[in-house]
Parts: sequence; structure tokens; C-alpha cells
Amino acid sequence: MSSNISLEEIKKNWPSSAPDIENISKYVEKYKDETIVIKYGGNVLIDRNIFDNFIKDIGILNKLGLSIIVVHGGGPRIKRELEKSNIPTRFIKGLRVTDEKIINIVEKVLVDFNNDIVNSLNEKGSKAVSINTKTKNIINVKPENKELGFVGIPEKINTDIIHELIKNNQIPVVAPLGLGDDEQTYNINGDTAAGAIAKSLKSRRLLLMTNVEGVLNKEKKLISEITSSKILEMIKDGTITGGMIPKINTCLDSVNNGVRGVVIMDGRKQHSILSEIFSDAGAGTLIR
Repeated sequence: MSSNISLEEIKKNWPSSAPDIENISKYVEKYKDETIVIKYGGNVLIDRNIFDNFIKDIGILNKLGLSIIVVHGGGPRIKRELEKSNIPTRFIKGLRVTDEKIINIVEKVLVDFNNDIVNSLNEKGSKAVSINTKTKNIINVKPENKELGFVGIPEKINTDIIHELIKNNQIPVVAPLGLGDDEQTYNINGDTAAGAIAKSLKSRRLLLMTNVEGVLNKEKKLISEITSSKILEMIKDGTITGGMIPKINTCLDSVNNGVRGVVIMDGRKQHSILSEIFSDAGAGTLIR
């Protein structure tokens, strides 16, 4: 897909901390017929400065004609809203136990944030479209298990809607919500939702924006690229632990099911998306 906007036009808004714009043509060529799924999550969700940079980066990719699908999380925002309502939260293996009262709050928070992202992109001249359980649902789910309540696992992704939007150079912005066979709304782990969409599209890249640098070795140094077999060794020997393990499992599931590469990247850094896509150095850990 080619962009209708000249490079000269994009230069006017190109961030100074991003890679040299004169060198981006080969990367645009590399990704031009591919899809890139970007998961926007972690604590970067509540920092407005990071949010504004994110909107700017996605807008640039869209204007360059790249096919971008945004999937967002909402954990910190949901936590804040539940605390306001004095509703206690319980987690099992990192997943929020979600009863009827909680799913109503979760859905409202995620749909509001979904619309916030779409409106912000459209105000900057992009063409973004909300995808959530209230408009254009694309994720059909089955319940994770009874104990977790309304938490779902993606079973089927409606890729027709996504293909139609990206064909028109629009940006699908997907909330991590899905509908069961009974039309009940289910909450989905954001990484899991992004991974399911990337797998169904056989995406060139899945970028997971987080509030960590990437995958670190035993000396706490960033690993810029790693194979899935090496990652499994690092889990076995205890180098990778805790909350990073579910994220890594999403990465492994994605690369084993048609996604060419997954990047765990530091979303706190300015314009990290542009650094990842338009440089060889990248902005985190590439897992193949």
C-alpha cells in the first residue's frame, strides 16, 4: 500500500529523537505489504506524555501507508476505577477474577479508552476506527475457566473487518474484549488478544509496548535478539521469572504460529515505535 503523503510532508513532523528520516525508505519497503500489530499497555497507559508520543508515531506510520493494528490494554485504568468504587480485586495467575459488577466497569473503561485513542488519532489527521464489544466486535471467545468468571480466551478473530479497514488505510484500534456464544462480554488479557490477532493475520511483527527495557540476561543487560529455544532455556534456569513469563508465552505462541517476529519493547522511551521499525538496532528484544 502506498502513502498519499510525500516524505517532505512527513519530515515537517518527524521527531528529532527518531531514526534519521533519510534512511527510512528501505524499512517502508520491507513492511509495505505486511501487517504490524502494536500492543499498547503496561503503565505507559497512564502517562499522557507517552500517550501523545504514541499517537504521533502511529499517525506517522499510517501516513507512510503501513498497515498498523493497535491493541490496547487497560489494567492501570481499570484498577483506578475499581478502587474508586471500593471494589476489591483478586488475581489468579495474573488474571483478574471478573464477576458481573467488575465486567461492566472493565467494559466501560476499555471502551472509553478505545474511543480516546481513536479520537486522538483522528484529530491528528489519521483514519482510525474503534473495534470493541459495542462496535464492530472481531473477537469471539470461550470462557477461560469458571473460577475467573468473565475472562475469555480468543477462539476466532474476524479478520475480514481488519482487512477491509487496512485496505482503506484505516487503523483498527482494538479493545481486549470479546463476546461469547451467549453474547456475553468477556475481558481478555491484552497481550493474549494482540497475539491472537497477530497470529490470525500472520503478521510480520507484533510489538508489545511495556514499562521494561525488554528481556534481560543474568547480568541485567538487554538482549537485542533471541530465539524461542534460547528463551525457553532462560525460563528453565530462572533468568526469566514472574510477570514476564506470561508475556513470553504469548511471544512464543505467536512466533510458533506464523508471526515472523515479536518485540518486547520499552514503551517509556520517546518514539520507541519509530526506533523499532525504522532502525536495525530496534527498541527492545526481538524474539524469532
